[in-house]
Amino acid sequence: MSTAGFPDNSDALYTNCHLATMTGDEPYGILEDAALAVQGGRIAWLGPAAHLPPRAAREAQYVVDLQDCWVTPGLIDCHTHLVYAGNRAPEFEMRLNGMTYAEIARAGGGILSTVKAVRGASPEDLYHQSVPRLTQLMAQGVTTVEIKSGYGLETDAELKMLRAAALLERVFPVTVSPTFLGAHALPPEYKGRPDAYIDLIVEEMLPAVAAEGLATAVDVFCDHIAFNVEQTERVFAAALQHGLQIKLHAEQLSDQKGTLLAVKHGALSVDHLEYLGEEGVTALAGGDTVAVLLPGAFYFLNETRKPPVSQLRKAGVSLALATDCNPGSSPCTSPLLMMNMGCVLFGLTPAEALSGFTRHAARALGLAAERGSLEVGKLADLAVWDIAGPAELAYAMGGNPCRLVVKEGEIAGGDLLG
Repeated sequence: MSTAGFPDNSDALYTNCHLATMTGDEPYGILEDAALAVQGGRIAWLGPAAHLPPRAAREAQYVVDLQDCWVTPGLIDCHTHLVYAGNRAPEFEMRLNGMTYAEIARAGGGILSTVKAVRGASPEDLYHQSVPRLTQLMAQGVTTVEIKSGYGLETDAELKMLRAAALLERVFPVTVSPTFLGAHALPPEYKGRPDAYIDLIVEEMLPAVAAEGLATAVDVFCDHIAFNVEQTERVFAAALQHGLQIKLHAEQLSDQKGTLLAVKHGALSVDHLEYLGEEGVTALAGGDTVAVLLPGAFYFLNETRKPPVSQLRKAGVSLALATDCNPGSSPCTSPLLMMNMGCVLFGLTPAEALSGFTRHAARALGLAAERGSLEVGKLADLAVWDIAGPAELAYAMGGNPCRLVVKEGEIAGGDLLG
């Protein structure tokens, strides 16, 4: 069956499939030998094929045979820096040849090299350089992606990044959750004056971002190489005043207690968490903030300190996973590889890894009411996989068994239907 002629938000019945609904208390929320009906871009019915209401088949414009494949919610990559210019492959080579991070930075490398490239890129260049990264994510079942700014570090360049993210959403069948990360690093022109740079963020950048509606959330890098708790709180206060949600790069390189601040202010997520202490675990257990794990950066930077996954699990904290796609510490566009790394490096189970890219990732973006699980009434964001069972998604490295992607009822990609 060809996908040609599928109308927008077509009403379709998907049959001959197995569902990992990511609901309930059982791993994956499995329904085998199942069917799923879509109407108006939303899931209208799902369940065992033997219980399919006759009306569902009669009302479907299309009946799609999924050929014994598995269906999961469309994947959600809840932490990326996908929009940037240039790359840092030469620095990777320098590091492997023995240069230290400080030496590379003195030679013009590090995050400031990406800042220079972004500031010098035209809006068109920034968009076109980001397209391959987005399409690679989409090819592995991603239907929603968070995209941060943070490589401009001046008002016009930060706005340029967020406008590029908005253009990606307009052009491609994907939901973009845009995040303003002006407080990512200290720009060179503010060297030794971090409080003055925070003034710029609070008084100029954030109002400009809010005025254009370019972001739904604000992020800060709170660590000893970036911004302290007091500076972070100033940005949080300004973000909340503008009606924006907040999140935090926290406890990646040291325990600055940023997680305590984030939970206090109702942050959507705290991300990285390699140095998270007991206080932070307790705070997360008492709130709704999601812990986002980023094994790509841990691997690429050859770190040894792991997030306290067993403590977080025991405390009942929601654990999300993401690619952290960025040029300096996680140049990765494979959620499947991150699932494998989450299991092998951090001790997640395959079910936790898939939950981390579906229902918990949706919570980390404040989108759980509409996405992240297969449930009646939710958007029909689906990924279809040629696998024997859902654990295979975290098991195999280097392949891509995604055969079909459905975005709000529309066929968005894949080769299953010819």
